[in-house]
Amino acid sequence: MPFRETRFYISNRPADTHALEQWLQHVRNHWAGVENRHHWRKDACLREDHTRSRNPNVVGALALLRSALFAIHQPHHELYGGLNGFTEAVAADPAFAYRLITRPL
Repeated sequence: MPFRETRFYISNRPADTHALEQWLQHVRNHWAGVENRHHWRKDACLREDHTRSRNPNVVGALALLRSALFAIHQPHHELYGGLNGFTEAVAADPAFAYRLITRPL
């Protein structure tokens, strides 16, 4: 018996703008980009895959904090370089960390 799986993809592009193979490639490229730009950085810099908790609430909260750290780091990239240097600067200066999370958006 053949196996059939249905997946949905939401896009702002009209469905008739691409052929099926083009849509498939577009979706694959999107998710490859997510993996390469976001997940890989979280794992390489923050060792996300080494999280030991199996509690979904803890895992979700840590993932959210890691993503927030990337967003906070972005404007300071030139000054501190990579995320590791930025993380060390934040850890070394609690007042700096407090300013980062309380500054107006």
